[in-house]
Amino acid sequence: MSAATLERVPMFSSMGIRNYRLFWTGGFVSNIGTWMARVAQDWLVLTVLTNNSAVALGIVTGLQFLPTALLAPWAGSMADRFPKRKVLIATQAGLAVTGAVLAVLVLGGWVTLWQVYLLATLQGIAAAFDGPARQAFAPEMVPQHLIANSVGLNTTSFHTARLIGPAVAGLTIAWWGVGPALMLNALSFLAVLVALALMDSSQLTPAPVSAKRGSIREGIRYVRNRPDILIVMFLVFMLGTFGLNFQLTNSLMATAVFKVGPEQFGLMGSILAIGSLSAGLLAARRTQIRLRLILAALAGFALCMALLTIAGNYYVYVLILLPTGLFALTVMTAANTSVQMAVDPAMRGRVMALYMAIFLGGTPIGAPVIGWIGDAWGPRWTIAMGAVACGLAVLGAALYVLRDNGWDWPWHRSADPNGVLEVPDEAR
Repeated sequence: MSAATLERVPMFSSMGIRNYRLFWTGGFVSNIGTWMARVAQDWLVLTVLTNNSAVALGIVTGLQFLPTALLAPWAGSMADRFPKRKVLIATQAGLAVTGAVLAVLVLGGWVTLWQVYLLATLQGIAAAFDGPARQAFAPEMVPQHLIANSVGLNTTSFHTARLIGPAVAGLTIAWWGVGPALMLNALSFLAVLVALALMDSSQLTPAPVSAKRGSIREGIRYVRNRPDILIVMFLVFMLGTFGLNFQLTNSLMATAVFKVGPEQFGLMGSILAIGSLSAGLLAARRTQIRLRLILAALAGFALCMALLTIAGNYYVYVLILLPTGLFALTVMTAANTSVQMAVDPAMRGRVMALYMAIFLGGTPIGAPVIGWIGDAWGPRWTIAMGAVACGLAVLGAALYVLRDNGWDWPWHRSADPNGVLEVPDEAR
């Protein structure tokens, strides 16, 4: 793949822009709460509502991501047709309400498994519309040459929170219980709402609004004619569906294999996030995005997953999580940046919605299947499946690209019936 060359910039350049600084800070607080809620919800399902049922946890995880797959075309169209800041205010408020309801049910002692299923679905619906708007909103806050930097810093925010959130959740659950951890998550969404309210709209550069009918079909047709985007989507689909199930796999390994408490379970997520944070910081300074980077990082991730499968004790497992997080996040950041930089700004909301549907939408398929494998064959097989799937994805994509045009495979195949390959201006 031809390189998308980016100007080298200082690591925290986007922080000099007030709107982005507000957005990053609010998102950071909210992300801490989100990671706390994930740990607390998993602990609730596994230890309070069921007897370590991998199937129940897989269903909850699947329900959270199913709306992303089903609603992606409409979510992307909304992100391109309405002001993204207003869309985000509505979705963040919805996430806050559903989070608060779950916390109240737990604190009151009324929670049941079907209620968790329902609220997971409602949260998934809000998140399905939130994701494309949030992804497409970041480039409206920064100039073109800082888009890659803002993506890297957003990733750093998410995974710094991933470092802090599980550890705080583990301590909160151990000291006060699951309910307070869930309530802190609900309150954390207020930080995003305040940040959005304080922004200076005159400093934003909104993308052109698509108001015509057929915009959903237009977005699908646009992606279908971009093999560079399609191959990236294939790789992130395999990673998201079969590899990034640590919410499930770590829960099973902690409770059923290593038999540790909530503090050690929370530490698993924090260690994984240390590697992810390192990758996010590196991404903020990266000057080129190449397909070979994505493939190499996914191959490294598959190898780490294989090592996790055979890890003999808790401490070895936790140590291997460090490079696992680094490789996984490198794939995600490089893939996200390559798509953001290659797409037409007027199509960004719809393309990023499809990207997220591919990336997260496989989870409703993968999570219940992996949960069933965990119950039938044991927790270690849930990790082995991810190692095999991601390894085969790397092999298949590499063979396809080498057969097609070698490593100089360009960003875009033109619609020319003769198959002439060309690189669009934005990727030169």
